[in-house]
Amino acid sequence: MLTYTLFIAGFYFLIKGADWLVDGASSIAKKHKVSNLVIGLTIVSFGTSAPELIVNLFASFNGSSDLAIANIVGSNISNVLLILGISAMIFPLAVKKGTITKEIPLNLLAAVVLWLLVNDMMIDGLGFSSLTRIDGAILLLFFIIFIYYTFGLSRTEGEGEDVTEYKNWKSILMIIGGMIGLALGGQWIVDGAIKIAAQLGMSESLIGLTVVAIGTSLPELAASATAAMKHKSDIAIGNIIGSNIFNIFWILGLSSVIRPLIFSPMLNFDIYFMAVTTVVLFLFMFLGKKNILQRWQGASMIGIYIIYLAYLINRG
Repeated sequence: MLTYTLFIAGFYFLIKGADWLVDGASSIAKKHKVSNLVIGLTIVSFGTSAPELIVNLFASFNGSSDLAIANIVGSNISNVLLILGISAMIFPLAVKKGTITKEIPLNLLAAVVLWLLVNDMMIDGLGFSSLTRIDGAILLLFFIIFIYYTFGLSRTEGEGEDVTEYKNWKSILMIIGGMIGLALGGQWIVDGAIKIAAQLGMSESLIGLTVVAIGTSLPELAASATAAMKHKSDIAIGNIIGSNIFNIFWILGLSSVIRPLIFSPMLNFDIYFMAVTTVVLFLFMFLGKKNILQRWQGASMIGIYIIYLAYLINRG
């Protein structure tokens, strides 16, 4: 019972910790005259990906490679199908041309690069597949290019995040509390996922693709759903696409540099499916009302996600 309690509590501490860390760091950055847009492109973007990062780091240290990789792949799938689907159901999302022609294809590129790097058995005929430290360094190089591209946008885009300023002592306490929350939450989730998988006879990859992936995607759900309610389509969809790119290039890159991750070929289907979800999102931009993710499309994406979950449970 304690395992399940800490597992659930871990998500609360993880998400709340990310919120405190982002708010405290953003406040300090604002006091030092950093623009709202740059704060949004850096601190806030890192913050919404912090749950996946912390879970992956703990999984990597524990040698739980399946959990680490499945968490990222599962999060990216749920981000597109579930979270964008819910956001579009709340309010149709108008998508900028640059997002359609540059950022969504970059999201697809991230999936293709990941597939190429993890399939040593299939491509090179080796005895096993893994995401090595060199592979991680390659992913991090792609991440640096993405950050450079993102800062280039700051010269042409308007204001970004609306930042609340706190007193310095409060900001520092929020940062410290956020880091503690992330550490505790991440450890409890990873420990709980491993124990629950063993108790129920489930694989770590199934736990990672479903419960952990959805749980660590809750900050993205909160951010995108709130943006949709406020009719801020750019934030709603940009948050998801940016988070997916962060997840592969930054989080998997850093995780594998710290400790190489053994790759289970069974997860290839999920990587293919992750790429397909991006293609579906791209094609939806040209169906019905051009450049708008409509409510019926959002409902379709949620339906596809439910079918995918059913397949995962059946696969075990």
